[in-house]
Amino acid sequence: MSLDPAVAAVRLAVRRGLPVLSDGAGGRWVPETDVVVVACSGGADSLALLAATVFELRRTPVRVVGAIVDHGLQDDSAAHTARVVGQMAALGVDETVGARVQVDPGGRGVEAAAREARYAVLGQVAESFGAQQVLLGHTLDDQAETALLGLTRGSGGRSVAGMRPRFSSPAAAARPADPPTTFVRPLLGVRRAQTEAACRAEGIDFWVDPHNSDPRFTRSRVRHTVLPLLERELGPGVAETLARTAEQLRPDMELLDSLAEAALVEHDHDGSFDVRALETLAQPVRTRLLRLAALRAGCPPSELFAVHVDALEEQVWNRDKLPRTIQLPGHVSAVRSGDHLRFGPTDPAVGPTP
Repeated sequence: MSLDPAVAAVRLAVRRGLPVLSDGAGGRWVPETDVVVVACSGGADSLALLAATVFELRRTPVRVVGAIVDHGLQDDSAAHTARVVGQMAALGVDETVGARVQVDPGGRGVEAAAREARYAVLGQVAESFGAQQVLLGHTLDDQAETALLGLTRGSGGRSVAGMRPRFSSPAAAARPADPPTTFVRPLLGVRRAQTEAACRAEGIDFWVDPHNSDPRFTRSRVRHTVLPLLERELGPGVAETLARTAEQLRPDMELLDSLAEAALVEHDHDGSFDVRALETLAQPVRTRLLRLAALRAGCPPSELFAVHVDALEEQVWNRDKLPRTIQLPGHVSAVRSGDHLRFGPTDPAVGPTP
């Protein structure tokens, strides 16, 4: 009996996405870690990912941990979590984890707060099991939606470049001596329809999150209204084109980010910057450096917008050299005084502390 094409596509994506090394004998592939955590919501994407991961690692010593995060945003979330834990066990994982988190929007919106809480707890799960990788079930459709949202919000190249295939946990920066948790998205080249077809082919019942069809959420409107309209009016292949655009932009954004990080190390003097040196930097590097400096000073990433970075850029070119204070999110201020721009905690009287 031939393998279902959708199942084959998901398994191939997982095989290519896992951090692997050849053992040099018979072409067998052995992952670089003893434990892999797979985040599973109970939807088709994550269940197809989990099933494929269990299959691909079945002949290796690697243990697969299935983890579901209960955000407590729906009345039956506890029952749903218990149901998914049972599904993960039935699919053959070595361990299951169900974690409840408290989502505090705090002015960021429910979606952003839930995402931040989810990644934090998944990082903790990985750390507790000694896993260096957490697999996420985002698909090509998710990537296309992210790129389109970034484009319509005018958020710049970083947002249009979409989701990264691999990224380190934000907590890694606070513990540079520890091996960082790496989040991996193996399915960014797989369509959502394929993960659903893979689940049906393998007899896996999957959950459809009602939030994904709730028009109150912007991403839901993009998914069910905007992208289908673009497909009808412009022809098929819009999602693939958006995802390909994100893939093409990402190396450019990563290069600029690396140059900005190097410049930050060179020019940061305990949160103070000589604006004469900043003026010599290329504008794309300088604005990224200013953003990184604000983040390092304590600005929440989800609240730091282009308007804040633009205000910082203006102060680099402030020829009056008079003290000017810019209030930033997270109770952070940037003060231009003389030839220096200093970042620090906001003091109601005198700006950032030295």
